[in-house]
Amino acid sequence: MISLYSKIYIINPKVSIIIPCYNNLKLLKECVESIRVQTFSNYEVWIIDGASNDGTQDYLKSLEHPFRWISEKDKGVYDAMNKGIDLSKGEWLYFLGSDDRIFDKDTLVNVFNSFADSKLDLIIGSIKYDFNSEDSFFLKKNEGEIKPSWSRKMWVKNTLHHQGVFYKRGLYKEHYYTLQYAILADYALNLNLYEKGVQALMINQIIAVCGTDGMSKEHRWKMYQEEIDLKTNQSSVLLKPVFFAISLFKYFIKKRI
Repeated sequence: MISLYSKIYIINPKVSIIIPCYNNLKLLKECVESIRVQTFSNYEVWIIDGASNDGTQDYLKSLEHPFRWISEKDKGVYDAMNKGIDLSKGEWLYFLGSDDRIFDKDTLVNVFNSFADSKLDLIIGSIKYDFNSEDSFFLKKNEGEIKPSWSRKMWVKNTLHHQGVFYKRGLYKEHYYTLQYAILADYALNLNLYEKGVQALMINQIIAVCGTDGMSKEHRWKMYQEEIDLKTNQSSVLLKPVFFAISLFKYFIKKRI
C-alpha cells in the first residue's frame, strides 16, 4: 500500500545509518562529513569496513560517538549491509555507500520531523547522481535526479535506490539482503517488499547524492544478468524471455551512451 505526502507526525525516531566501505578513504570522509552536519541528532552510524588497507582503519579510529565501526573481511557490499543491520539499534535503517553523501544538512530533519508513522515500513525519496565520475555511462547527463517508483513499473526499471529509502527495522526480521546477487540485491529486496504490500510513503525530497563507482563498465553485463535472474525467480519462468529481451535492449542502449 502506498501513501502520497500524507503528514502524520512522530517525534525524533532513532535512525541507524549503515555505510559499507572498502579502500575508499577520500570519499568516505566526504560521506561522514555529510552526516556530521545534519541538524537531526537522533542517529547512530555504523561503518562496516571490509578490511581496507588504504588508511581507512586509522581514520575510523579517530571517529567519535555516534560513529561506530568494524573492520573485517566480508563477502561484498550486501554482506556488509547485513552486518550493519545486526549491529544497529535504530527504529529506521538507512544505507549509504562510501561514495555517497546525504543531500544537505536538513535532509534527515525534514524527513523525520515531517513524515513518519508507526504503521509505515518505508519512506521513499529521490536521489541524484554525481557525474564527476568517469563511469557515469549508464545515465544521460540530463538525468541527474532519479525519481522513485513504488508500483509495478519497478518490474520494468529499477528507480528505487537504497540511498533514497528509509527502511523500518521490522522488515529485516524476515528479509536480509541475499548474497546471491552482487549488484542488485537491494532491487531484489524492494521487489519482494512491494509484492508483499508493505506500507510505503513517497516524499518529494532528494535524500542523497550518489557516486557511480559501484556501476562501472566491467559490471554492466553482470548487472543485466542479475536483473534477468531475479525477475524470473520472483515471477514466472515463462517470462524469462521477456525479461531477457528487455535487459538486452537496455544493455545495448546504454553501451552506445
